[in-house]
Amino acid sequence: MGSDTRERPTVSRMVRRVPDDILAVFALTGLTAAATFVPGVRETPIRALFATIFVLLVPGWAFVAALFPRAGPPEGEATPDVTGHGITLFERVALSFGTSIAIVPVVGLVLNFTPFGIRFGSVVVSLVGVVIVLAVVATWRRSAIRPQHRFSVPVSRWVRSGRGTLLETESRGDTALSVLFVLSVVLATGSVGFVVANPKQGAAFTEFYLVTENETGELVAGDYPENFTVGESQQLVAGVSNHEHETTTYTVLVELHRVQVLDNTTEVIERNRLNRFETELDDNETWHNSHSVTPELAGERLRLTYLLYRGTPPDDPTVDSAYQTLRLWVTVKDR
Repeated sequence: MGSDTRERPTVSRMVRRVPDDILAVFALTGLTAAATFVPGVRETPIRALFATIFVLLVPGWAFVAALFPRAGPPEGEATPDVTGHGITLFERVALSFGTSIAIVPVVGLVLNFTPFGIRFGSVVVSLVGVVIVLAVVATWRRSAIRPQHRFSVPVSRWVRSGRGTLLETESRGDTALSVLFVLSVVLATGSVGFVVANPKQGAAFTEFYLVTENETGELVAGDYPENFTVGESQQLVAGVSNHEHETTTYTVLVELHRVQVLDNTTEVIERNRLNRFETELDDNETWHNSHSVTPELAGERLRLTYLLYRGTPPDDPTVDSAYQTLRLWVTVKDR
């Protein structure tokens, strides 16, 4: 019996078949994802560095690589011959920046019509997916072309010559355009890097609300109890959502006030402390606290008051000193 002597593909052989620039695309994509999501790294300037390079160059480079797998025309040849050439390295870099700037907002527009929405995480994951698909297509298209006609970055030639050829042009006008292009790229890179490193934050605020639980267990903003009996409990749910852009400690005081109104001024003449809650919330975290309200003060038109404080409340808490307040007017009967 004959034996199969064909070499099995290995990871190293498969990697060697991937063009150098596409390997760089995969590497930058992986490093950007790591710098974006890995704790301890995403808080450092490394995230801004990789995000800037990725957003400005990588999606466009992968797209142009998939669209133009062939090398550009030989030096001195103004137009492609009948065999059909690709584009020059200078044109490839210029198109990469332009198409990157176009691809990123298109991805955001598509996400806007999906359940994921335009969020930082969903945008990064979508761009990474788009880049990987384009890089795979670019690798496949180049593999279908003879090696001498494939595009490749002439790194070895640059090393041997001691200088790059990207900005080598034939006239002073071309040189001026090349310098202008490089300056534009530097300016765009700096602008994107500044935005990534210093993202604009929205207004800082806290949501504070009171809800009830219906028969199915759903929280609803309604059906609030209006009549109580001294010593008997009824359930309410207090909710706090932190949008302060930082971890915040909250204290909630629940009090029942007997008040009087004199000259359009409300004065608390008697108070009954019912509950006190404390919680610490990360940014964009929400907390619900189901609690019992058991009044010990009887009367009509009593004010059930919720006082929200950031941090520790003062020894003599009032409506004026609270960060936010909630009120329910209730009647409490004696037994």
